[in-house]
Amino acid sequence: MKQDENKCKAELKYPCQWLYKVIGLDRKKLHRALLEIIDEDSCEISFSSSSKGKYHCLNLELTVKSEEERNSIYLALKNHPQVKIVL
Repeated sequence: MKQDENKCKAELKYPCQWLYKVIGLDRKKLHRALLEIIDEDSCEISFSSSSKGKYHCLNLELTVKSEEERNSIYLALKNHPQVKIVL
């Protein structure tokens, strides 16, 4: 099964632009959480919310230099208490 998983894995060439969709309950706290992890000057953050407004989504776009950096940012976002979901 492991060989099949490797065949489906996308080839990325670094550095590349990457977009994380980060979802949480409080827009301001979620924005602060992103800035704790990423320098504001190195990224672009845009906002969207659910139709009922319960959840807020911030789109975090930045250039990642390697797969390790991309995964490290993902884990930092995922483990932050203000973040409910990272896509």
